Amino acid sequence: MSNGDVSQGRRRFLIGATSVVGGVGVVGAAVPFVASWNPSAKAEAAGAPVTVNVDKIEPGQQITVEWRGKPVWIIRRSEAMLENIEKLTPRVKDPESAESSQQPAYITGTYRSLKPEFIVLVGICTHLGCVPTYRPDVAPADLGDDWLGGLFCPCHGSKFDLSGRVFSGQPAPLNLVVPPYRYDSESTMTIGLDPEAA
Repeated sequence: MSNGDVSQGRRRFLIGATSVVGGVGVVGAAVPFVASWNPSAKAEAAGAPVTVNVDKIEPGQQITVEWRGKPVWIIRRSEAMLENIEKLTPRVKDPESAESSQQPAYITGTYRSLKPEFIVLVGICTHLGCVPTYRPDVAPADLGDDWLGGLFCPCHGSKFDLSGRVFSGQPAPLNLVVPPYRYDSESTMTIGLDPEAA
């Protein structure tokens, strides 16, 4: 065996080893780069549907969940609250929720919900984007004797009933938004999916 054969063999070995190490380096650099194209867990959570157990919500109670970076309220309405909503129909701007931009097509009527017991609303005022407060009390001193429970925006005074319908003569031009949602069972609902997506 001559020195030339040893050098050729060594050269091939070094070229092969360098190629393997270089290939591993390229793959090592490419994996995080390609993975960075996927949305982060936080970004996925911000737009992903949210499943909520509504079984433990008491009548009259409101809970807040986050969907797409917005507060979404789920309110379990009592029989008395539903009766008061009916009484308020003559005092609201859009009593039958005719403005289609404010709710999915399958949400209609006075209660603006799939089941009268639960209302699901995006908790952002349609005037200038403030967050209204949940005021279920009847006739509080600061809202007057004709207040039968609802939502009050402290920024500019807009008032909504417990269906999210805005009263006439208020700064807010539209009812509160009802997001898409569906019931998965008697005790759970998913916000962000229509019933047809079941």
